[in-house]
Amino acid sequence: MSAPVHEPENRGLYISAEQRAHALDRLNARRFRPLTFLWEWTRSMVFALIMFFFLHVFVMEAFKIPSGSMEGTLRVGDFLLVNKVVYGAELPVTHKRLPAVRAPQRGDVIVFKYPPDPSKNYVKRLVGMPGDTLAMRNGTLIRNNVRVEERYVRHIEPEADPSGEEFRWQNDYLVKTAEASIGYRPSRDNWGPIVVPSRHYFTLGDNRDNSSDSRYWGFVPDSLVRGKPLFVYYSYDPDTTTRLPWLTRVRWGRLGERIH
Repeated sequence: MSAPVHEPENRGLYISAEQRAHALDRLNARRFRPLTFLWEWTRSMVFALIMFFFLHVFVMEAFKIPSGSMEGTLRVGDFLLVNKVVYGAELPVTHKRLPAVRAPQRGDVIVFKYPPDPSKNYVKRLVGMPGDTLAMRNGTLIRNNVRVEERYVRHIEPEADPSGEEFRWQNDYLVKTAEASIGYRPSRDNWGPIVVPSRHYFTLGDNRDNSSDSRYWGFVPDSLVRGKPLFVYYSYDPDTTTRLPWLTRVRWGRLGERIH
């Protein structure tokens, strides 16, 4: 009997000249092609821009606090992430709104377009809903004949109580009580009672003695409400002579702080 023939153990690793040439052809086909690279890069950038536009218009938007009107709750130099879905995002051009998750509620901190100049965004606390009767006595808010406990409010000049022509708009919404009929002279801390009209809101800053809010320029139409701030995603102290304060004066303790 003849001895059995043993196949080489590495037989499966053998590459013929034809297979090698075919593999080289495929590698050569994958060489860098400028037009192919440019097309892939452009496609990725277009997709990223579309996603950014979608998120910016319909879901979230960044907002910076420029003034101290909400001091105590929000600080100058805070950067907020605003939820636009909750109240229904506004569609571009048409100005129509998507269905809201819920309507704004008393106590919500909201971002809205400033009624006298819609190109500006304001952030305040909503304290009056349509149909509410509002008044203020010595700096205390009274809603529907009940004093409102506002633990978030800060008073920095409680002794002052300026008045002026900017409060006169309230006359058109004044409830004609015996007190008001004598002569209505509204001021920062003493005004009302006034009634919030349909589809409008009344807002106040938490820094109550240093806030340009509904007391001065009137109600906020519901169509101008943009969203609800969720949390502080970045914060720094801009009131400093330090160079690069956005880098050297970061308020690390405020990062991620939720807004109530």
